[in-house]
Amino acid sequence: MTMISDNSGSTGDRGFWRGLQVQGDVIGALLMRELHTRYGRENIGYLWVFLEPLSLASAVALLHVGHGLPHGGIHPVPFAILGYTLFIMFRGMVSRADGALESNMPLLYHRRVTIFDMMLARGLLEGVGTTMSFIVLMGFVTALGIAEPPARPLELFVGIGLMFWFSFSVSLLICAWTHDNKLVARFVHPITYILMPLSGAFYQLSWIPQPYKSWLTWFPLPTIFELLRYGQFYAAKDTYIDIPYVIGWCLLLTYAGLVSIRVTRRRIHLH
Repeated sequence: MTMISDNSGSTGDRGFWRGLQVQGDVIGALLMRELHTRYGRENIGYLWVFLEPLSLASAVALLHVGHGLPHGGIHPVPFAILGYTLFIMFRGMVSRADGALESNMPLLYHRRVTIFDMMLARGLLEGVGTTMSFIVLMGFVTALGIAEPPARPLELFVGIGLMFWFSFSVSLLICAWTHDNKLVARFVHPITYILMPLSGAFYQLSWIPQPYKSWLTWFPLPTIFELLRYGQFYAAKDTYIDIPYVIGWCLLLTYAGLVSIRVTRRRIHLH
C-alpha cells in the first residue's frame, strides 16, 4: 500500500503567508514612495506627514480658546481638536483619491502592484498622519489641564478604525469614478467641504432638533463621531452609537469600491 502524506495544507499555508508578506512589501514600498513624492527629504521632510494636519487643527483649536463649556460639559478646545483632526482623515483620503491613478499610472507596469495597493498606501499615510496629530494635540491640551486622558480607550480606538475604513472605502469609489471622468472629479473637493458641517465633527446629535436628528443618524459620519467622543470624553453619551450599522455601510462601500476599481483596471491600457 502506498502511503500518501497530506502536506497540501501546510504548503497552502506557506503560500498564503508568503503572498501576504509580498503584499506587505509592496504596500511598504508604495508608502515610502508616496512619502518621498509628497514631502521630499528637504527641510523637515517626512515630518510634514503629521505636522501639516497638526498646524491646521491647531489653528481651529485656537479659535475656541476662551469659550465657555458647550452643551454636555465638554471643553470646546479638545472637542474641536477631535472633530477637526479626524475629519481631516476623511477629507484627505477622499480628496486625494481624485487623480490618484493618473499620478501613479506607471506603477501598474509592475505585475504585483494593484490599484488597491496604491490606494491603501495613500490611505495609511493620511490615517497615520492625522492620528499622530490628534494624539500630539490631545496630549498637549491634556498636559495643560484643558482635557483629560481618553475615558474609554477601546471605543476611541474602534472609532478611529471605523473612520479609516469608511474613508478608505469611499476613496476607492472616488478613485474609480474620477478616472476619465472630469465632471465627477470637479465635485469631489466641494462635496468634502459641504460634508464638514454635516459630518458631526463640530456638534453632538443631542444638540440637533427633530426631524433633522433622525435624518443625520442615517449618515455614518455623525455616528462615527459620536463613538469617537464617547471614547474620549467622560461626559459623552452612547445614545446614538450604532457600530453594526456603520460596519454594514463600510462593508457595502468596500465591496462597491473593489468592484469599481476592478472594472476601471480593465479599461486601463498600458503602452
